[in-house]
Amino acid sequence: MKMKKIISSLLAVGILLTTVLSGCGNSSGDSIFDKKVVKIGCKNDVPNFGLMNIDTREFEGFEIDVAREICKRVYGEDVEIKFQAVTAKTRGPLLETGELDMVAATFTITEDRKETYNFTQPYYTDHVKLMVQKSAGIEDFMGMDGKTIGVSQSATTKQSLQKAADEIGISLNFSEFSSYPEIKAALDSGRVDCFSVDGSILSGYLNDTLMLLPDEFSPQEYGIAIAKRNTNLAQKADEAIAEMKESGELDKLMEKWGLN
Repeated sequence: MKMKKIISSLLAVGILLTTVLSGCGNSSGDSIFDKKVVKIGCKNDVPNFGLMNIDTREFEGFEIDVAREICKRVYGEDVEIKFQAVTAKTRGPLLETGELDMVAATFTITEDRKETYNFTQPYYTDHVKLMVQKSAGIEDFMGMDGKTIGVSQSATTKQSLQKAADEIGISLNFSEFSSYPEIKAALDSGRVDCFSVDGSILSGYLNDTLMLLPDEFSPQEYGIAIAKRNTNLAQKADEAIAEMKESGELDKLMEKWGLN
């Protein structure tokens, strides 16, 4: 009889521990959806995608609207969204340390990056392009032989262009900068011969003295990036993108920002 009581007690303790641990696991898994404030990394120097309005001091653009819509669908209408400016170099580390919950910052999906981050399905597809001074007399990519191209630090642009240059046998030089306005300033001053990044980004910097070359390289698919550990959040964000595509909401936002 005493042995039966001991066994019964042990079974009861085991059931209790299982229940507690299971409850803790669920809480941990779902707590990310209970956030009252969601922190999102975005660009502040990309017209039509992510730009700081100097009058309102608010971020605006296609990716800002996409991120807001995702948060509304994942967290509900009452969630507070805080945007933080990032660059191609800082966006990944800030996501890994947990300072940011998501990144919506012209972040191109690549196989290498998927080893480090979770990505949603693409919400926009672009190509790497080249912007030069009209007065330079450069008409196409072949004309870039021996020229210096300004690119963003930690972006995929340099690799894309170098691969294309190797294929046709021309030589390129690169200067890396931490922001797009810095590259534009370098192009204006003649410190670089070309400003290269995704075409939709370049279009925001065009003026009467500049032109885009006809060549385009490496399709760039943008996805919302989320820390590798937050798989549940990544799944919900991906579902939100899929819903926005299905409903036409994504197309409406592209049209709003002139990206169709």
